[in-house]
Amino acid sequence: MTVRKVLCVDDSASDLGILQNILMAANIDVLLAKHGREAIQYAKAERPDLIFLDIIMPDMDGYAVIRELQKAPATKIIPVIFVSGKAQKADQIWATLQGGKGFIAKPVSEAAVLAALNKF
Repeated sequence: MTVRKVLCVDDSASDLGILQNILMAANIDVLLAKHGREAIQYAKAERPDLIFLDIIMPDMDGYAVIRELQKAPATKIIPVIFVSGKAQKADQIWATLQGGKGFIAKPVSEAAVLAALNKF
């Protein structure tokens, strides 16, 4: 699968900006969501090829978002890479158990984001 469109979800505008800059430099179309409910709406409407999803957000955390996405046939097939400052081994294991296909610790690096893209 070639990744052409990515949804980035984070309540931090600066973290969203970093991801957006990295992805746009790689010629990827970028969708931005600042909270979980907005992310679910975008995922259903836009069908991105990949989602970069923060864990800690105010309205619903990333784990709740991925559980919602997994309920719908159209969105459960979208791979999710968790992006978080919570980078303990237990957090990474839990992210995988929730259905995540990868984990990037904040602050994100261009190399980590591009490596995640290349998995799909």
